[in-house]
Amino acid sequence: MRRAAAAVALLVGLTAVTACGPDDPAPAPAGAPPVPTSAPTSAATAPGAPTAGAAPSKNAAPRPDGTITVAFAGDVHFEGRTEARLAVQPPEPALGPISATLADADLSVLNLETAITGRGAPEPKLYTFRTSPKALSVLKDSGVDVVSMANNHAVDFGADGLTDTLAAKDSSPIPVVGVGRNAKEAYAPYVTTVRGVKVAVVAASQVEDLTNQKWRAGANKPGIASALDVPALVKAVETAKQQAPVVLVYLHWGEEGKACPTAAQTTVAKKLATAGATAVVGTHAHTMVGSGMLGNTYIGYGFGNFLWYGTSDYPNSNDTGVTTLTLTADGKVTGEAFAPAAIDDKGIPEPVTGATAEAALKRRDGLRGCAGLSPAPKAPTASP
Repeated sequence: MRRAAAAVALLVGLTAVTACGPDDPAPAPAGAPPVPTSAPTSAATAPGAPTAGAAPSKNAAPRPDGTITVAFAGDVHFEGRTEARLAVQPPEPALGPISATLADADLSVLNLETAITGRGAPEPKLYTFRTSPKALSVLKDSGVDVVSMANNHAVDFGADGLTDTLAAKDSSPIPVVGVGRNAKEAYAPYVTTVRGVKVAVVAASQVEDLTNQKWRAGANKPGIASALDVPALVKAVETAKQQAPVVLVYLHWGEEGKACPTAAQTTVAKKLATAGATAVVGTHAHTMVGSGMLGNTYIGYGFGNFLWYGTSDYPNSNDTGVTTLTLTADGKVTGEAFAPAAIDDKGIPEPVTGATAEAALKRRDGLRGCAGLSPAPKAPTASP
């Protein structure tokens, strides 16, 4: 399928592409904005330290029932048709109207699938992505609290690009997880307190591609956290669990265009559930994959595209939305809500309502069967 997609892309001058797998999203624009080659490094972001950043600005007093809400969304790019979203001015959010759903949650997490650089040579792959540090600011302004960069496009522009990406991480207005100057930093959780509840966020990539082969973080090597090193990922989750009762794991995983999880996904999901993860979620398939409960752990095998730079030939690839979980202080999942959306011709996830929303919910719930998951409890009525 990737060969067919590549052929189509070449025929149209690479202006409309299919996906963002190991070798499949669109090339970076020639005039990518420059990025500083260095940035101040705070003690909180020193190599090996838990990923730091300002506590969520919407942090508030504990609810009477002690619960918190956490929202998840899928893959984001600021390139092609979505590059212009970097220039939107408040009060318009870069992610469009669905930003309100992210902002309403106590904590929100998604995947930024790009290098943050204006330098470097592209890696030897068909498609490469890059953007400017402003992407992190506009995501914050869109209600996003934590960004995963553990994916197969975080190091699309080599060592120079990775240096810039890590500098952008250091100066980011929101925490970035899943990439670091060494393995300890890349696997380190972001730990924060949300409405009195301690939460840890860990990220890693399970995609078997050039990035995971060449740019996997090591003891003295910068790069991404790899979910292919299962013992390292399990240890990271166990370590995070010692720091917080709520542990959220955001993975880049799955097979492009496939609406059922792979054996690799189901295997690692079980291991992370055993290690104490509250939720194990992620993206990469460019289509939604089943979500639900595996014992006491919430599993989201695929949230699909979100702010999407180009077109895709995969079925239902424009289906997207925001999944919000209600969690207790000890990490129990007590509710799930899904706000469906559809990616429009500008690449923006536009909320849908009425019959369209009902159809989207039905499709989403139907994906649970081949995922081997049970339904999550419905979200209770939100309290102030």
